[in-house]
Amino acid sequence: MTERRAILGGSTFEEQIGYARAVVDGDRVHVSGTTGFDYTTMTISEDVVEQAEQCLRTIEAALAEAGCGLADVVRVRYLLPDQADFEPCWPVLRRHFGDVRPAATMMQCGLADPRMKIEIEVDARRPGV
Repeated sequence: MTERRAILGGSTFEEQIGYARAVVDGDRVHVSGTTGFDYTTMTISEDVVEQAEQCLRTIEAALAEAGCGLADVVRVRYLLPDQADFEPCWPVLRRHFGDVRPAATMMQCGLADPRMKIEIEVDARRPGV
């Protein structure tokens, strides 16, 4: 039987909406769309680059709990309300994914809260599973 387990990140949104930060399904890890909220303080920066950094810290913590890391990411999706905010994030994204080279998509769309300037979702494969 394939292992399936939920990883909770401590966000109040997870409880209110009914989802998990990530789901481990065998050798696959699916990380939910993650915004720039610091879920320990439920605060969010106004700066899109700082939000991108916070997204990746949250994602990295979920992946670590799943038994993998950013180097194991095979797919990443970037969602932004304002496409002009994407390019300022490129150095952050390149620093984290430049050697990994996951398949990537950027979409311009509305997000759940007007303070959110970027949301990042990833899929990864756990090594050795």
